[in-house]
Amino acid sequence: MGKIVRAISGDYAIRMFAIDSTDMVEEARKIHDTSPVVTAALGRMITAASMMGVMMKGDNDKLTLVIKGDGEIKNITCVANSKGTVKAYPVNPYVDLPIRETDGKLDVSGAIGKNGNLIVMRDFGLKDPYIGQIDLVSGEVAEDLTAYYAYSEQQPSAIALGVLVDKDLSVKSAGGFIIQLMPDATEEQIVKLETNLAKIKSVSHLIDEGHSPEKLVEILLDGMDPLINETIEVKLECDCSRERMEKALISIGIKDLEEILHEDKKAEIQCHFCNKKYDFDENDLTKLIETLKTN
Repeated sequence: MGKIVRAISGDYAIRMFAIDSTDMVEEARKIHDTSPVVTAALGRMITAASMMGVMMKGDNDKLTLVIKGDGEIKNITCVANSKGTVKAYPVNPYVDLPIRETDGKLDVSGAIGKNGNLIVMRDFGLKDPYIGQIDLVSGEVAEDLTAYYAYSEQQPSAIALGVLVDKDLSVKSAGGFIIQLMPDATEEQIVKLETNLAKIKSVSHLIDEGHSPEKLVEILLDGMDPLINETIEVKLECDCSRERMEKALISIGIKDLEEILHEDKKAEIQCHFCNKKYDFDENDLTKLIETLKTN
C-alpha cells in the first residue's frame, strides 16, 4: 500500500499532495520485470497518476496518463481512479541504458525520449472524455507534468517525482509531491514556497531516510500553517476480468472469431497491466460466436 496526504496552507493559498509510493512501484517492478531505468520511469508515472487520480471527485471518474517518446521505452500508460488506485504498463520494460555521466542518475529522459507527447485523459462518465496534450519538455516526467499544468490547465504547479532503485534492483523508495497555487496566492507566499522548495534535493532520498508524506508537507509548507485535510491509502491494482476479456474478443467480430476457432480452436489474452492470462477453449469461442449471431 502507498499513502497520499492532501494538505493546504493555513491561508488557503496553496494546496499540496504528497505520496509515498514505494510499495506500489515495487509491485509494478515485479509484475513487469523492469530494468532499473524503466523502474524509475514507470515509478514516476505511477506516483504522479495516483496523486492526479485523487484530485478527481466522482467515484467512477478515471484518469489515464500516457507518455510517448522516441526513446526505447516507446510509451508508458497509467490508469488511476479517484481513490488513487493505479494500474500501469511500459511497452518495453527491458530498456538498459548506462548511468548518466552528468549527474550519476538513471537516464529516464534517455529511455523515454525528449521528443513526443504527454497525454492526460479524464473520464467523468460523460459522452466524451477530457483530453489534454503537450509536447515533451524533457522526458523526465515531473518537468513534463509541470509544463502540462502550466500550459494546458493554466495551473502553476511545482512537481517532484522520485524513485530510488536498490543494488538488488528492487525499489528502495519512491514518492513525490504536487504543489499548486490557488488564484489568490500572493507574491510573498510564492517567494516563501520557492524558499522551501529549495530545501528539497531529492524526494526519493527523503522518503528513504524515513520522511513520511506528512513530513514532506511540514517541510514544503513550513511557515504557512499547513493543514492536512485527508490521508488516503492507495495501491497498485488491476481491474481486469474474464468478462472484460470476453468483451474484447466479441469486439473483433464474428468473422475473426470463426477464423480463430477454425485455425487454433483456442485463444489466449494477456492483460497488459498485470500480465494475467485468460484462456478461451473451443467451447468458449463457440459460445461467443453464438452470442454474436443471436444479438
